[in-house]
Parts: sequence; C-alpha cells; structure tokens
Amino acid sequence: MANDPALPLEDFMAAVPAGTRLIGLDLGTKTIGLALSDLGRGIASPMETIKRKKFTLDAEKLLEICAKQQVGGMVLGLPLNMDGSEGPRVQATRAFVRNLAQKTDIPITYWDERLSTAAVTRTLLEADSSRAKRAEAVDKMAAAFILQGFLDRLGFMGLDSRRLF
Repeated sequence: MANDPALPLEDFMAAVPAGTRLIGLDLGTKTIGLALSDLGRGIASPMETIKRKKFTLDAEKLLEICAKQQVGGMVLGLPLNMDGSEGPRVQATRAFVRNLAQKTDIPITYWDERLSTAAVTRTLLEADSSRAKRAEAVDKMAAAFILQGFLDRLGFMGLDSRRLF
C-alpha cells in the first residue's frame, strides 16, 4: 500500500537499532496481545494483553511498554485470509499502523499471522487449559507465535543477532 508506513523486512531490520528488542502484536478488536523478544532476538515470550479502549489510550500504553522494554521495532500480525487476500481485519490493522506511525519513530513491519490463533488454541487445548485460562492466554501467545515466526525467518535469512550487535 502506498500510504502504509510499515516497512518490508530488510528495510525494517536496517532501521531497528542494535541492542534493542522486538515486540510482536496480535491486534484484535477487543484486545492487543503482546510478546517480547530477548535482546539476542532469538526467542519470543508472551508478555501481556492490553484491553482495547480508544486508539489514543491503546497507543500510549503500547508506547509506554516499548520505552520500558527497550523495543526497537514492532512486528504486527497481518490477518490475511487463507487465500492470501485482504479483508476488513487487514484494513483495520493497516489503519492502526498508519495512526501509530504518527505517534512514534519505532519501525513497524507486518508478519503473516494466518493460523496463529488456531495453532495457539490447539496447543492450549492439548494442555487441557480451561476455557477462561485459554481466553486470557491466547492473545499474548498468538503474539509470541507471530513474533517467533518472524525471528525464525530472520535467522534463516542470516539477519539474526550476530549482524545486529
């Protein structure tokens, strides 16, 4: 998209400062799941879930977390349809990124999140997690699934921490 401030992977990694973490976001209509990478950018850990209120409040909370956790880049799950087409959720994600980019200089990129929630829910079901605990955990775990996929891709491309420090 022409007016989309999200960067392609290589440009994103070139813009992320050395020695910083990446944060993964699973953007839902009611919550935003967050996951954080280690400083070596090899492991994604589920962090927390932000209950969505208004965009400005959500953005302030997110940016406060980013400052506290030394975040140098954001990886947002892009909820493409199974056939790769873009539906209303993709449009909402792109709008969120356009608005967020006006409030921060932290580089932002997308990662295909197809099946992330399904994979996490299946894992939680296999762990025999209760419905209430699953609902609490699924968003931040989906964010970790998204971020870990991104980190694994960086390692595969040779864009891992050895080049970034």
